[in-house]
Amino acid sequence: MRNMMPETQATTSTLTLVRLAAELTLKSRRTRAQFMHRLIGNIHDALDSHGIEHRIEDAWGRIYVHAESASAGPLLARMFGISSVSPVARVVAARLDEIIENGREVFTADVQDRHFAVRARRTGTHDFSSRDIEVGLGTALLPGAAGVRLGHPEVTVNVEVRDERAFLFTARMPGVGGLPLGVEGHTVALLSGGFDSAVAAWLIMKRGVALDYVFCNLGGDAYERAVLHVAKVLSDEWSWGTRPRLHVVDFSEPLRALRETVRQSYWQVVLKRLMYRAASRIGEETGAAAIVTGEAIGQVSSQTLSNLQAIEPAASLPVFRPLLCFDKDEIIAKARNIGTAALSEQVREYCAIAPGRPVTAASVDRVSRAEADFDQTILERAIEGRRTLDLRALAPTDLVAPYLFTTSIPDDAIIFDIRPPAQFRALHIPGAENRDEWELLRSIPTLDRDRTYVLCCSHGIQTAYIAEKMQRAGIEAHSLKGGVGGWVIGRKGEGEGESRGEGSGK
Repeated sequence: MRNMMPETQATTSTLTLVRLAAELTLKSRRTRAQFMHRLIGNIHDALDSHGIEHRIEDAWGRIYVHAESASAGPLLARMFGISSVSPVARVVAARLDEIIENGREVFTADVQDRHFAVRARRTGTHDFSSRDIEVGLGTALLPGAAGVRLGHPEVTVNVEVRDERAFLFTARMPGVGGLPLGVEGHTVALLSGGFDSAVAAWLIMKRGVALDYVFCNLGGDAYERAVLHVAKVLSDEWSWGTRPRLHVVDFSEPLRALRETVRQSYWQVVLKRLMYRAASRIGEETGAAAIVTGEAIGQVSSQTLSNLQAIEPAASLPVFRPLLCFDKDEIIAKARNIGTAALSEQVREYCAIAPGRPVTAASVDRVSRAEADFDQTILERAIEGRRTLDLRALAPTDLVAPYLFTTSIPDDAIIFDIRPPAQFRALHIPGAENRDEWELLRSIPTLDRDRTYVLCCSHGIQTAYIAEKMQRAGIEAHSLKGGVGGWVIGRKGEGEGESRGEGSGK
């Protein structure tokens, strides 16, 4: 049920009073009405997504949400365009005697042996003042309380009178402010999974801009999974009212070509230019107005003022950098508040591809010359072959299962075989190390995060659990599909006359 007026009643435990962000109240009447309409639509989406039955009243200066669940309040506090929310303890008629009597019933237990203050505000015409409420209700609550303390009280009793109703409450949960998501159009954000790009995306959403994400994958399935988890938090916890998508561009071939054709000291800035080109192309196809990045001045070599100036011409859309003047501590603190920090700290650094001393004072001309031999059709093919994921539609299993198994073993991979030693000695994949399952789990924090690991058991079932634990720790790890048994069948299918590793004695 929606858009029904919550009636004046003796007790209302699931009514939440929503205050608009200050900027909304300063807009013209027409713009404010548009923003309010969008905000209410976003609220419906958030509550519907959590299965919460509700009804909403738009009172112009306030929004009242009547929901079947007390979890609606904290959910609303995480929505852009809202300054604060208050779960309402009781709604009564806007008469002074009823306010005082009901306030005494509702708040006596809250102020017991504690210092308190009464705050009242009114909208409309009444035969009493806000001061009358504060004095009358304060006097009624004083017996049993420790006393009145107007400055820094232990409990604040609130009464908000709007026309014919009075709302009684104590809690005031701060909101995130900003503008309702979607009122300022749509952009694409380059998302790497680290602290910076996630925070930059959140900040641009706070200004009412809806997002899609572009992920240039430099590190394989485990990296994609880590980034997908970050994108899922931004989508499910902050993007109500929109359907953000993650565009996954496999950058393995562009990166290979870059290494072969570009001078090493320019790898970083040219890589960034390629990412700008990819985001621009996808943004143009999706109707985005700009590109959002997590760059901050001087944080890494590619983010000096000179390098930023040299990189930007590669973009065909405007580039927005919300973090330009943030330092790293500020960014990490913001990531903790958003809920992405724990995930981002597990993501390996894949973008730092240039060993030695990368250029820090590039110019547009020099970078253009450095990039001249790169075949742009390789990038075009990667963009055209991208996968697009509807983030809101992904189930928890979609974030895990597709990334756990592999059917091939990279040449430089470390192979861990967790079968019993006797089985390992009888037959194993060449180069594999025999590791005890529980010892391997305990050793995860000490493993080299710059290596790729393939785990195998008899049939590929036991190692999936360990591979998931390793991926959660930011390690590129996979379970060999079918295990050693599947590997043997595969070798026979390839027509080999002997099983590799058999009788090796390792």
